[in-house]
Amino acid sequence: MRLDDEQESSNFEVQQGGGGGFGGFGGGGGGILGLLLPLIGSRFGCGGIAVVLVVMFVFGGLGNLGSMLGGGGVGTGGQQVQEGSRDPQQLTQIQHWSLKVLGSTERTWGKLFQQAGQTYQPTILVFYNENGMSGCGAAQSAMGPFYCPTDKKVYLDTSFFNELKQRFGAPGDFAQAYVIAHEVGHHIQDLTGVLGKANSQQRNLDSVKANALQVRIELQADCYAGVWGKETGLMEAGDVEEGLRAAQAIGDDTLQRDAGRTPMPDSFTHGTSAERMRWLKKGLDTGNPDACDTFSGAI
Repeated sequence: MRLDDEQESSNFEVQQGGGGGFGGFGGGGGGILGLLLPLIGSRFGCGGIAVVLVVMFVFGGLGNLGSMLGGGGVGTGGQQVQEGSRDPQQLTQIQHWSLKVLGSTERTWGKLFQQAGQTYQPTILVFYNENGMSGCGAAQSAMGPFYCPTDKKVYLDTSFFNELKQRFGAPGDFAQAYVIAHEVGHHIQDLTGVLGKANSQQRNLDSVKANALQVRIELQADCYAGVWGKETGLMEAGDVEEGLRAAQAIGDDTLQRDAGRTPMPDSFTHGTSAERMRWLKKGLDTGNPDACDTFSGAI
């Protein structure tokens, strides 16, 4: 991506120090963590860090705990979080780079909202290291980047980019930018009311149907990331392939298979590799948010 001349966003915070443990996985939970981390750590979402531990089907020898923190899910709400520092001099090189990506999303979505007769309200990117706190509860790097609708902020431990490259075989600057653009996609859903409506519906559904709705939420965020990629005008040769490689690597079926498990469609919260690639590509091909309706018909 051609980001060298891009202006960094000023909408950021840096949380210093740890923010407490991850609710539900504290003391004595190491065995469960070892089982779930292959899936949790790769998630792009948690949208609002749902931390929704839905009892699923038998997973290995244990009763499975987890709708695996689906992106865009219901936040716990009501958390009081101390604001982080906004001093640019405290930022690392990768954080500066991330803010260039965020700045490009602000300009792109600002233009698209203006074309629709609306005003875009940017999100805030919160950097933390290993442990932090969000308006939706605890934040841990093992959960991957997520969006919290309670405080309308994106939370990111940039060490996830190393995991994306080394563990999941998805290197490249556009693959990393896709991570941020996906979370901004949840912010778009929040601003348009789609996220709140879907979350309200999920509260009245059983776990299987709630997961299925979560998949549609995630795939729309993938499509919105593609829209940004198309409209930002910063993409270079090979970027599409980088993005699709990342989308393939984080599909629910691929993650469960790589964890040594038989893929269980009823437990999917983000979509299969094929679905994630298809919707990201749809956004990249059309550059049109209206083409990202994942809630009507088949996905």
